[in-house]
Amino acid sequence: MVFTSNPLSLSVPDPFFESWLRENGYPEIIDQHTSTAITTSTTTTTDASSITNGFFISLFSRIFTLLSLFTINPFSKLTNDDLAAQTPPWTTIFIGSSDSYSFPLSVSQARMRVQENVKRYARNYATLFVLFFACSLYQMPLALVGLISCLALWDVFKFCSERWGLDRYPIIRECLIRVAQCVAAVILICSNVQMALFYALGVSYAGMILHAGFRKLAHAKQTPRGRSK
Repeated sequence: MVFTSNPLSLSVPDPFFESWLRENGYPEIIDQHTSTAITTSTTTTTDASSITNGFFISLFSRIFTLLSLFTINPFSKLTNDDLAAQTPPWTTIFIGSSDSYSFPLSVSQARMRVQENVKRYARNYATLFVLFFACSLYQMPLALVGLISCLALWDVFKFCSERWGLDRYPIIRECLIRVAQCVAAVILICSNVQMALFYALGVSYAGMILHAGFRKLAHAKQTPRGRSK
């Protein structure tokens, strides 16, 4: 007897089986099954319909799926543990080979890939944001000077606060903090630091969404359950 892709299909419905896979950390199985199922369905439909209609249906479906990537909340399942985890290797895990990428064939598959890959590669994406921000500051020297000036301003304020003992005069210290904040805000706005930050956020976010959406879900190492040191 040949079983379906769900080995427990005789007793467990597919939605419950997929829910079990998600909860136990096997989303890559769902991703592989979705790609196989949709590809088979598309092939069958194409044989029964005209080639022209099949081409336009496939084209509009891919465009819709691609646009839907930017409507997904990629951080809905991100936790502090994901940010504190070890950074995955860049070449072998994060980038991978050409076989590690494929076009998401449905909105649900794209959403699952984005949310899961953001959890797995959160530290890689954070590093890329820092790199893009540094490149933006390099291309905008005035913004770099403004950012350095703000950092120097707060260092001077901290030095003067300790030297003059402003902790004994909380009201004066609070007033000086507000004045320093206003001066720093003016410096940042006049030096266009917000534009450099906007460029870095835009490029890094678009790169993160596209990478997470096209990156296949690789098998993640599972932590043995029921064992404690």
